Amino acid sequence: MTLPKIIAVAAQKGGVAKTTTCLSLGGSLAERGQSVLLIDLDPQAHLTLSLGIKPAELRHTIGDAFLGNASLLSVTRETNIPLLDLAPANQGLSVLDKLLYGRPNYEYFLQNRLAAMDEGYYDLILMDSPPSFGTLTLNALTAADLLIIPTQCEYYASRSLRHVLQLVQLVREKTNPGLAYRVLITMFDRRNKISHLIREQLEHSFSAALLDAIIEVDTKLRESPAFGQPVTTYAPKTRGAEQYRALAQELMNHA
Repeated sequence: MTLPKIIAVAAQKGGVAKTTTCLSLGGSLAERGQSVLLIDLDPQAHLTLSLGIKPAELRHTIGDAFLGNASLLSVTRETNIPLLDLAPANQGLSVLDKLLYGRPNYEYFLQNRLAAMDEGYYDLILMDSPPSFGTLTLNALTAADLLIIPTQCEYYASRSLRHVLQLVQLVREKTNPGLAYRVLITMFDRRNKISHLIREQLEHSFSAALLDAIIEVDTKLRESPAFGQPVTTYAPKTRGAEQYRALAQELMNHA
């Protein structure tokens, strides 16, 4: 697989480093000279907050682009990280599911907005999807070349992952037959026997889709959003930063 142009990051539940992965992978790719657009599709706006932007003070968000009130580029803003831009979110996105659902071709709204941008304006687009499978997540998966599924090494990991893969199959059948997916192990605790056990189970059941990069527990990954930065700039020499760099390299090597 070639380096995907549009990547969605999605999971069935929160707390699996979904937003951290968007932020840190975006930072790692920008560090390598790739121009990256982050799109925050989560009404909780954690990605927006993680880049030091206050959602309540935003005049325009990705929601305006969905509704046709603005172009995607017009709601996009620079961040304090070179080559890393953001299409932000706020709580207003929470009403989009109802506003969009049932409109003709509502699944393709985001894909159409992305297609309207000049080709090559960004090298790569990363989308942080809500931890629920509604209209916004469906739009993200319809537009994406690749879905990254962050998966924490916990007891219910395989069960949750299978639910996501059922959605992938549905999207392939209905709107995006070319959607690829990869599984990213996150919050791995090498001191915990359960982490090792679940990792072995994932390797056995999903080996073809499992990324080589593994993201371990690292306090700096939890701290960096409070300082409005990805870990690659907040704590560039830490384990978390190096592991997200390894993920970026794996993707660039056509993992």
